[in-house]
Amino acid sequence: MKLHHSPASPYARKVVACAIARGIDSQIEIVPTNPHVSPAELLAVNPLSKIPCLVTGDGVAIFDSRVICEYLDGLEGGLPLFPRAAGPRLRALRMQAIADGIMDACVTRRMEQGRPHEDARDAVMARQKAAVDRAMAVLEADELGQTVDIGTIAIACALGYLDLRFAPEPWRDTHPKLAAWFATFGLNPAIARTKPQA
Repeated sequence: MKLHHSPASPYARKVVACAIARGIDSQIEIVPTNPHVSPAELLAVNPLSKIPCLVTGDGVAIFDSRVICEYLDGLEGGLPLFPRAAGPRLRALRMQAIADGIMDACVTRRMEQGRPHEDARDAVMARQKAAVDRAMAVLEADELGQTVDIGTIAIACALGYLDLRFAPEPWRDTHPKLAAWFATFGLNPAIARTKPQA
């Protein structure tokens, strides 16, 4: 399998972290890819020019981190990251949705930061920051635990992206339970080995 990947992408990190957690990362070849320049190799497999994009051994292209992670979870062997029982599965999927929403908002803010200053841009950035703040409050009120599943992996990737792109914002000060959880969960090899790079 080949994975079109960028080390700064929280979505690509989530996919690699899932592969590590399942013990199948050695089956995946990482292909460094800059989707912003729409390279021909990426466009040939993903017309949206987005990463991550996984190309299976039989040439099927899978994109969107949620779909890739579920595909990887269906491969033989390893720890299942999508719980089978209805209650735990719904909880893990809900946590993944919250984490993906944080990543979506942070990526939008990051893109807006590079544009010329104007009121409309500032309003978009403020709206995205408010969404992150509300989502972080939900996570702070939750009892996340140390179970390794798609939800906790996604949350760790979202928090790692906050640290990477918005380090001056002291989210740990206002979310001490979440910070303590992240300090412990971040020691898991799937998270420690995929720490984001600028």
